[in-house]
Amino acid sequence: WHVDPKANSVVVTVVRAERDAPAVRAFVEEARAKGPVTVAEAATAPRTYAAGTVGGDPYYTGNVRCSIGFSVHGGFVTAGHCGQAGAAVRGWDGSAMGTFQGSSFPGNDYAYVSIHSGWWTVPVVLGWGVTSDRLVRGSAEAPVGASICRSGSTTKWHCGTVLAKNETVNYSQGAVQQMTKTSVCAEGGDSGGAFISGDQAQGVTSGGWGNCSSGGETWFQPVNEILGRYGLTLHTA
Repeated sequence: WHVDPKANSVVVTVVRAERDAPAVRAFVEEARAKGPVTVAEAATAPRTYAAGTVGGDPYYTGNVRCSIGFSVHGGFVTAGHCGQAGAAVRGWDGSAMGTFQGSSFPGNDYAYVSIHSGWWTVPVVLGWGVTSDRLVRGSAEAPVGASICRSGSTTKWHCGTVLAKNETVNYSQGAVQQMTKTSVCAEGGDSGGAFISGDQAQGVTSGGWGNCSSGGETWFQPVNEILGRYGLTLHTA
């Protein structure tokens, strides 16, 4: 509703199909008892332009863009170097999305973001049109040599193999332990994005070397460690 100063009236806009609903009629009658009211109609109810938390989609913390890892009940997991606990998160559309509830980096490279109302969790990893979107059905750990793919907001969908596990990676900010090494490329902005093998969640993108033009290697933080650290439950199909 809004005030129309020219008509000196309050305009109440209702959904056309619900105009005769008891709650709508009661609201309009109560408003009319207090002054002039004009009733307008709309075809549908307004909605926010938020969306589900989908693996690989971008999100923003300040001027930093990272990627969603996997949906968990109440939010999503991502990389710790993308934001500190308490930092506000904006979604792909710029709207308020959530808050970092926990974050660890260096030492580890993981974080948990809780989401606001208007957003919801989805057990999906984006295929970006390169392949079909992947449903997440669990988090069984893939062995060394297994095929694995990564979804991120910069370079989209790329695949390779698991090369090694339990590696320590030395970044300029400090060392991160218990990382899994892959032959998959990545670039800036892909951080936090999903690594998946088949329909099983594997981890969130941490860092690496190279790029997706000439190739490279990327490490991820295993997802089961993140779930255990924050007591989270993976959203599965």
